[in-house]
Amino acid sequence: MYGTLSTPAPSNARRTLALTFAAIGVVFGDIGTSPLYAFREAFSGHHPLAVTEGHVLGVLSMIFWAVTLVVSVKYLLFVLRFNNRGEGGVLALLAYAGRLTREKPRLQFFTAVIAIFAASLFFGDAVITPAISVLSAVEGLAVATPALEHWIVPVTLVILLWLFKIQRSGTGRIGRYFGPVTTAWFVTIAMLGAVSIAQTPEVIVAIDPRHAARFAQESPLSAFLALGAVFLAITGAEALYADMGHFGAGPIRIGWFGLVFPSLMLNYFGQGALLLRDPAAARNPFYLLAPDILLIPLIALATAATVIASQATISGAFSVTQQASRLGYMPAFRTTHTSESERGQIYLPQVNWIMCVIVLILVLAFGSSSNLAAAYGIAVSATMLLETTLVAVVAWAMLPRYRVAIALGVATVALTEALFVASNATKIAAGGWFPLICGLAVFTMLTTWKRGTEIIRWNAAMRRIPLEGFFERLGEVARVPGTAVYLSRDPKCVPTTLSHNLKHNKVLHERIFFFTFVNEDVPRIPDDERTEIEALEPRRLYQVTFRYGFMESPDVLQGLKLLEKRGLHFDLAQTTFFLGKSTIAPASRRGAFTWRRELFRWMQRNSPSATEYLNIPPESTIELGTRITV
Repeated sequence: MYGTLSTPAPSNARRTLALTFAAIGVVFGDIGTSPLYAFREAFSGHHPLAVTEGHVLGVLSMIFWAVTLVVSVKYLLFVLRFNNRGEGGVLALLAYAGRLTREKPRLQFFTAVIAIFAASLFFGDAVITPAISVLSAVEGLAVATPALEHWIVPVTLVILLWLFKIQRSGTGRIGRYFGPVTTAWFVTIAMLGAVSIAQTPEVIVAIDPRHAARFAQESPLSAFLALGAVFLAITGAEALYADMGHFGAGPIRIGWFGLVFPSLMLNYFGQGALLLRDPAAARNPFYLLAPDILLIPLIALATAATVIASQATISGAFSVTQQASRLGYMPAFRTTHTSESERGQIYLPQVNWIMCVIVLILVLAFGSSSNLAAAYGIAVSATMLLETTLVAVVAWAMLPRYRVAIALGVATVALTEALFVASNATKIAAGGWFPLICGLAVFTMLTTWKRGTEIIRWNAAMRRIPLEGFFERLGEVARVPGTAVYLSRDPKCVPTTLSHNLKHNKVLHERIFFFTFVNEDVPRIPDDERTEIEALEPRRLYQVTFRYGFMESPDVLQGLKLLEKRGLHFDLAQTTFFLGKSTIAPASRRGAFTWRRELFRWMQRNSPSATEYLNIPPESTIELGTRITV
């Protein structure tokens, strides 16, 4: 029987194992470092519980079933099934839902609002995660030596500044250590928890959901407030879906059920067992699990693990920004690809340093991971609830035969997540306001940019000239040597820049190309499917369409190389690129929404030029502008 196995099987198994190992190093960093502060917050946070057996077992039971229901069932077993050609994340899901709801404009608008607001809240989460993760790890110094407590914030600031500084180099150099370090982290926290459980094995009974139910029945208000701390145990679950495109659903599931989930539960239950033995350990049950001799090495390992978790969040912010730009909700940002082999490894300087400043301010303003925990939960819980709604729309459209089961399952998960949102909302005044304001600000910018660009496109459509028959009607026009490349939004219309050039210079080049860049609602386009060439007038006039996925960056120089392979040769010294830029004029009279016009104008002024975005040689570029009055 065993002799019938085909030879590729071991290779496939090795590949799956390698992907699983890599996924452990990247995907699970955020949720994997939650034991540093989640359980502690229930007993020493903003709504501290008395350390009693009922409370300890009740909180542990709530953590176990919250992680099981939201992470294991919702994300691992259900949500990972819905992807946009292998890519996950809320914006990938938006592009997918857009195709499914194309015939229902109201539903399409509803899903777009949900997805964009969820993506906006993600940025609030993205700046809190590095601050709370690294702070919680460095706070172990106070456990080891109380005299070092005043060094916690300075050390945290130095680590975070170093983390943002190395982003320009990419994660290639340090990425190879992610898997081993994170694996060592999970093995270590599992062993610490297992040793503690062995000393107080009765803590295992908390797996019984009746302990959570009894806690809620006897102390409903305390249980409701404790949900805010319980939720911290599942923050980072959304990363499982967002990073699916890098590793695939299979390796993520193997990593979760094979190592991460058991390790997390062992550690949480180990912390609970410690509190049953010593209620005073509530001040920091994670670090107090370790023997004194291992405390410093544990702090070092925790710091490394939180840096990795923060790195994944920062990279996620880059990816979400790029996706939002490709889908038309943000201006184009200057993007640097930090790896020649991994297309997903990108660096956005503007986003990186804006995040860095905000993160450092958060550390200085809040001062401790406990204070930041109050700000952390509301953004992530709201994002999860919105994502559940979006997944429900997609599942409802894709699986009409299972709509009853989908409705029941979604209602159960949504009710659980709604309770988390409500519990976290009680901490808005204590810091929860920050991610909400951050999310609203980003949402306003995204929708403003989308609306402004729609106005510009509408204006351009009103003034468009059909390309068909245009050159025949021109008559005799002087020709100059060289090649002219005009960027065109609509391949059936004459580019405005060509009209302006003819009006002012009254000449045409010997060879003319119209380049149209199309952003598809799929993650990536293979190079052999990227270009479409139409010879409108052989050897003189060509229409070229370049297609890019929403996780790719348009690149003119790369496109020219693809055209070279198709027999079209370019001499950059004899090639001129004509670019057009449309701006919206200032309002002639002040109105209720004049500020949005000014916001769009500010965003447009501060967005990178087309030469940077499209990688066009600036010395070969001429830019012609128009002003729109609305």
